[in-house]
Order: sequence, then structure tokens, then C-alpha cells
Amino acid sequence: MTKRILATMLAVLMVFSALMLAACTNSTPANTGDQQTAEPTTTDNAGTPAGNDQQTAEPVSEGNFTVPEAGYDGSEVNLTFYHTMGTNLSDVLNLYIEEFNKLYPNIHITSEKIGSYDDVRDQISTEITVGNQPNIAYCYPDHVALYNLAGAVATLDGLINSQIEVTRADGTTEILGLTDEQKADFIPGYYAEGTQFGDGLMYTMPFSKSTEVLYYNKTFFDANGLTVPTTWEEMEATCAKIKEIDPNSIPLGYDSESNWFITMCEQYGSDYTSASGDHYLFNNETNRGFIKMFREWYQKGYLTTQKLYGAYTSGLFTSTDEVKSYMSIGSSAGATHQRPAADANGEYPFEVGISTIPQLGNGNNKVISQGPSVCIFKKANEQEVVASWLFIKFLTTSVDFQAEFSMASGYVPVLKSVADNEAYASFIAQADGGKYISALSAKVCLEQEEYYYTSPAFNGSSTARDQVGTLLTKCLTADDGGNVDAMIEAAFAGAVDECEYNG
Repeated sequence: MTKRILATMLAVLMVFSALMLAACTNSTPANTGDQQTAEPTTTDNAGTPAGNDQQTAEPVSEGNFTVPEAGYDGSEVNLTFYHTMGTNLSDVLNLYIEEFNKLYPNIHITSEKIGSYDDVRDQISTEITVGNQPNIAYCYPDHVALYNLAGAVATLDGLINSQIEVTRADGTTEILGLTDEQKADFIPGYYAEGTQFGDGLMYTMPFSKSTEVLYYNKTFFDANGLTVPTTWEEMEATCAKIKEIDPNSIPLGYDSESNWFITMCEQYGSDYTSASGDHYLFNNETNRGFIKMFREWYQKGYLTTQKLYGAYTSGLFTSTDEVKSYMSIGSSAGATHQRPAADANGEYPFEVGISTIPQLGNGNNKVISQGPSVCIFKKANEQEVVASWLFIKFLTTSVDFQAEFSMASGYVPVLKSVADNEAYASFIAQADGGKYISALSAKVCLEQEEYYYTSPAFNGSSTARDQVGTLLTKCLTADDGGNVDAMIEAAFAGAVDECEYNG
């Protein structure tokens, strides 16, 4: 995106933001922000409220959304939810919309499949300019950073920490916010993604997640006495052994160059980006060092990537042709694509093993958190925001929904307690490297729940992600002119310049 286009977009979004602010100011009294009796509740960034023992309905103000005194007042509201779900996942969602409506019959939810994640982002970006954005949407952090140029996303801190009691249609009650037990049940890395926007406030809730895992040809490994590498040092040695066994092979395929670069930054504890101040921090000695190491691996024929291979490296991993790989690092949600085709008898050419991706062995274990979260958009009718929160809370804290959705999607649940769900436990118990490879992938993801990380999100974070992926590929393949260090330094400097120009 050029600076001229970005400037135009910013101008449009600033005008819209002003219009929305004016609309909110001229709506109901609870939206005026001129509450003489309503003192904001202090909290610890969407954690347990500090010193808040109020059970009566005082407004809770945190971030850009003030929870109204009544919480949800039972009024009839219509909500729109944008997502990318296909038929099988929409069927699961619709079942739970029906369950939710038994509790809140006046909250009407229209579920709309828009297309891809980028399609959701692009449509909402357009709709924000005319104030016609949905109530709820699938999102990634860089999407939210873009929407936040217009201040369009509601912060969730006040809702999460609200102690207001809400009565449901069946006569039971719940607090509007999350209990301490509900907060603690979220896998920490998934939950933390909602606060990666530079101000410590919560903008998203985790919905369904994936990560990267190491797929390996277990049949080949067992036959040749190979041990699955747990560190990058072991990975290099394993690649060398595989090349000795099969000189025509490319031992390792890595699907995402960007993920690889960013994950190495996390494992090393080196700088990548920052949501505030100087955004682009990845040009440093540590990062140049691991890129140089991977270049050496590439020169020895140890690896390829999606861009270099020209397709997902799962195709090389599942190949039965002369050139193949024996390890592949890719999405945990794509496990079935890492399984070779079965023969006429339903037998697979080889068994697939799955493991956590290699680490540095320094105790700072990290794997990337991926998959959609959900955000709630600000509306002139504050009851739409509160009702949206009740629905999102219902889905993200429901063990049954998380279990069913995860089994249907290949994504992993965002709650720790789903592991104890009877149906999900039975699903995991079937895990193997063939028919039930999705269960095996999910099992590995659950075992590494403390390793997940997310990157800072800001307007330009997606540009940084693209640039470091391109940078890695360039440094693996470029002619170094006899001075590899100078080539790598120039490539890093150029990538930062591109970020600053296009971000």
C-alpha cells in the first residue's frame, strides 16, 4: 500500500470516527460519557477487578466502552456475525445459536459467511466508512489494528470484569463478565492475543486456534533409527543423516517463511516488532545470525520453503516420487493434508508422526498462535454491544461448543477444560498417524499449551510479517558476491526500509 493511498484511507477513517463519536454522543444518556455518579472500576488489564466487590449495577468504564447500568436490559436486538465457516462448521454454530436463544430469546443473530479471512477484513474496512459494520467478526490482530484506525472495535475490559447480574429466560442468572475460573480456563497464549495492541486493553476473544507442528515420516524414521529432532541443532544433524540415506531428498519443508522468522525471534528472545515507538526492530545481529545459519542449511540441500518449492511443502512430504521430504513444518489444522493418499485397501504408504517444532534448548520454548479470534464493533445502541458480548462469552466459555467445533474443524479448543470433555477425550484417544491424524495433531497442540506466543499488532504489522518472509527467502537464495554477511545486512536494511515506506 503506498503512502498516498494510506493517507487517503486515514483521512476517510478519521472522518468516520468523528461521525461515529458524534452519533454516540447524541444517542441515549448512558452513552454521553457524562456520568456524574459513575466512577470507573480499576482492573488489571482484563484480569480480576482490583478491589471491586460491587454487586449492584454501577457502570463499569474501561477503554472505549462503558457498560450500561443495567448490563443487558432484555431488549430486542439484531446482531450480525461475519465469519469464514463452511457448511459443516456453520451447522455446529447454528446448533449453539439455538441453545443461546433459549437463554436470551430477544437476541437475534444472523450468521454470515463472507469468504476468506481477507475478504472479511476488506468488507468490514469498507463498511466502517459508512457505519455499517457487523456486530461481531472473525479477526486476526492486524485486522483489528486496521479497524482501530477508526476506533471501531469495542474494548472488552469493562465487559470481562463486570459483576452485573443478568437474568436469563429460564430464570437462572449469570454475571455479565467472566468469573476467575473462566479466565483461568483459557489457554494463556490464546487469551493474551487480545491485548497485543500497545495499550494493554483487550480487543478480541480467542475463538478457535491452530499452531505449527513438525510432521515426520515415522515409518522412515523407525526403519533408519532416526530420532525426532527437538532442537534446531538436532534438526541440522537429522537433515545431514537423511541426506546420507537418501541423497535425492530435501529433508525438511517449512510452509511459512514468515512464521519461521518470527518464531526464531521469539525463541531467541530477540527483537521483531513493537506496537509502539519504533515498530520495526528485526534488523539485529541475532536475527542475521540465524538467517545465515539457515542459508548454510539451504546450500547443503537440507530444506525448502513454500515460496521456493512453489506450493505447500506438504506436497513434497506426501510425495512417493523420487524427490521427497521426510519432515514438514506446517499448520496443525492442516494435518490431513500431511497424510499420504491411501491405497485401494485403505492403507497409507507410511505412518505420520507429529511433534512440537524444534526449539533452541534454552528453556524459552515458543510456538506461534494462529487461527481466528472474534471482535465486537462499537454501535450507537450500546445494548447491541452488550448482547454481542453475551453471545461471544457463551461460545468461548462453552466446553461443549469448543469440543464440537474443534473436532469438526481441525482447530484446537481455546479452553484447557475441553481436554476433560468426554467426547473430546474419546476423540483424542483415537489419535494415530493415519485415519485419526487430526486427533494426533490436536493432542500435540494441547501438550504444548504453555509455549504459545503472539506478535504485537499495529497498522503495519502485516507489512512486517510479509517483509520478513520475503527476507528469509531472499537470504537463502541470493548471490552473496563473495561476502555473505554484507549481503544479509543489506537485505535486512532493505526490508526495514520497505516496512517504513509501505507500513
